[in-house]
Amino acid sequence: MDGSGTAIRHIRADEVEAFRRIRLEALRTEPSLFASRYEDWEVLSLEEWRNRLNEPVFIAFQGDEPVGITGLLRQRSSKMAHRATIIMVYVRRSLRGTGLASRLLSAVADHARDIGILQLELFVSAENPAAIRFYQREGFSEIGRIPGGVLEEGREIDDVMMARAPSGRLSLPSISVC
Repeated sequence: MDGSGTAIRHIRADEVEAFRRIRLEALRTEPSLFASRYEDWEVLSLEEWRNRLNEPVFIAFQGDEPVGITGLLRQRSSKMAHRATIIMVYVRRSLRGTGLASRLLSAVADHARDIGILQLELFVSAENPAAIRFYQREGFSEIGRIPGGVLEEGREIDDVMMARAPSGRLSLPSISVC
């Protein structure tokens, strides 16, 4: 299976079931890749799922089947409203390496630019070097680390903080927070 024939769209509240299916799939099949847990999301009411769509969520579809997802959380403070965090990045395993993740990232970055975002940020597990390399290829730079950012089965795993401008590269020095 390849990434052709996929459509990416900013979903609406009436598409909450597609959101629920792909988000739960991501958390169930790749639990170590996310700060959230499947068990925390599976118990959400339909109303809570809809409320989460108050922030932009983009889903890749093959036909009616959701196969990838990403979202955006804009900072609320007026002094930080130019910044947003990319969240929930997931592409079904059979579609990895097809360019679909880049297309999802482009869709969310285009939306961010359209709403005035000047800096995109994300967090990725230090134990996910493939994702770190992907984000670096996409123009993200490491700007810091959160030691023990995630507690997974009693282990502390660092979060790598990365950033870039929505239109491409962001010239930031690489620093580590200890």
